[in-house]
Amino acid sequence: LFLRGSKRANPVFRRRRLSVVTEKEGVILENSSSKEQGAFSVAYRYYALGLLVVVYVFNFIDRSILGILVEPIKRDLGVNDTMMGFLGGIAFATFYTFLGIPIARLSDKGSRRNVLTVCLALWSGATALCGLAANFFHLLLARIGVAVGEAGASPASHSMISDMFPPDRRATALGIYALGIPIGTMLGNLSGGWINEAFDWRSAFFVVGLPGVLLAVIVRFTLREPPRGAAEGIQVTSEEAPPIKEVFKYLWARRSFRLISLGAGLHAFVGYGVGYWIPAMFGRSHGFTTGEMGVALFYLGFASIAGTFLGGYLGDRASSRDVRWYVWLPGLATMVSVPFSAYVYLSDSPVIALWVLSIPYFLGAYYLAPTFSLAQGMVGLRMRALASSIILFIANIIGLGLGPQFTGIASDILFVTTDLGQDSLRWALVLSLIFNVISAVLYLGAGRTLQADLDASKSFDS
Repeated sequence: LFLRGSKRANPVFRRRRLSVVTEKEGVILENSSSKEQGAFSVAYRYYALGLLVVVYVFNFIDRSILGILVEPIKRDLGVNDTMMGFLGGIAFATFYTFLGIPIARLSDKGSRRNVLTVCLALWSGATALCGLAANFFHLLLARIGVAVGEAGASPASHSMISDMFPPDRRATALGIYALGIPIGTMLGNLSGGWINEAFDWRSAFFVVGLPGVLLAVIVRFTLREPPRGAAEGIQVTSEEAPPIKEVFKYLWARRSFRLISLGAGLHAFVGYGVGYWIPAMFGRSHGFTTGEMGVALFYLGFASIAGTFLGGYLGDRASSRDVRWYVWLPGLATMVSVPFSAYVYLSDSPVIALWVLSIPYFLGAYYLAPTFSLAQGMVGLRMRALASSIILFIANIIGLGLGPQFTGIASDILFVTTDLGQDSLRWALVLSLIFNVISAVLYLGAGRTLQADLDASKSFDS
């Protein structure tokens, strides 16, 4: 009775037990705290987290810069919105998501640092090659190279962070890591917009791509591989990683995981569609240049930074009373953001629209840290990179693959079939908001079985 009561009263203990550890995989060290189990000092752990954030920033600079350059590339290469949507959506997401799983398996089996180093060098070099594209096909091949490299970044990083920070601080740490998304997007928009105006879109790819190769050297020689299980005080006794099919089957059997991953996918569907097309929308409907839009989106990125961090921090704090807040927060934040987004797309005042856009940018980032924290907490030590890859696969094949493509196709259809003209793109963005509503419902619904699914994951301990 005392043990049962202490689990309910002490959520930190409860969440620590969420990490699945089999007899084959490792043993829990009884008389040592999770902090003391790590081989690294506190200062080094935060250095490592900071370095991983910088890597993630480069990840999203190289990924998001294409959005701010849609209009100049479209004019130069003579393509339409559907083709540009394909370039930023399905073409990228197919390789990013499908290769993410086997690369994540390499991270679970071997050195996550080395996997990250190679992937960083690959996507940075491929980004620079985009500037040499002579036609759409050349640009497509270079962007596929970016996708292949970036596929290995988050799974390896999520796994290392989970071995450096205990479960009760994991969502906060992953929230800090996820700051790479808004910061990278901000810098990609700002640098891409102004470099294009000062020189051309090709120069923008060179400038943002090549520094990543140097960063790969820094990662290789300053980042150390954390011991698996250190954050939970677990000593790994096996080098075996469960088969991919077994991990996927285990996760998909959890109703809350299904709803969370699908909710994340639909949220990303809207997020990637908007992020990719919002510069073009303001350019067509309000006459913004790429430089002006780059500056505007740079400042709006601070709202995303706040939302990303608070999503993880508040998730950890609120879940100390009820673990369901990990899914309630993203669901409520996403639902509240919808009317503000609709106003932005339809407003005739670009200045007011940009101010209001800070609200969905802030609320739309809440889902990141809780989503990945729960995925890491539902699996064992040599499943973590793969678990991250699986949820990224589901989220990105829906969001990154279909979001930009849906908006591009909808814009072309509305342009041809209505008299909206250049405003067809803003109405295409409005149509995409229905998927945010569905995403919010899925997150809220995941709360019904979340605690039961997390409790069931403890059965792997026995």
